[in-house]
Amino acid sequence: MRNITIPALLAIAAVYATAANALDSGNMPVVVTPLAAKTTTASGQPITLPQKNVEVQVSSYQIAPGATLPVHKHPFPRYAYVEQGTLRVANVETGAANIYKTGDFIVEMIGQWHQATNIGTDPVKLLVIDQVEQGAKNTILKQ
Repeated sequence: MRNITIPALLAIAAVYATAANALDSGNMPVVVTPLAAKTTTASGQPITLPQKNVEVQVSSYQIAPGATLPVHKHPFPRYAYVEQGTLRVANVETGAANIYKTGDFIVEMIGQWHQATNIGTDPVKLLVIDQVEQGAKNTILKQ
């Protein structure tokens, strides 16, 4: 199997995302809708990737109404797509907070303590993508 680098994958995705409509191999229409293009995290940091043995981890999260996650930080990039609900993410170091709703794309802050709360009446459902050094975890809880 050939190794394709993350920048190459992003370039390929960008080419396909620029075409609003494409065709599949049977000439059937395929609609491509770009959802986000970001170069910085939620707190304005430039996005940088792990420098060795990158592993992509994909998870599904469901956060109950009123639930608050523990204070935590991520040493590597983490991205999330809000499939349902309303989430408030607060940087506990600066007090700044962002509200994310269904359809929003989140580029989480790296190396900064933060906390998320479901502030809606429905569960929050997230599709979460981490880019870490192979075998590493991407969540550190504050003790």
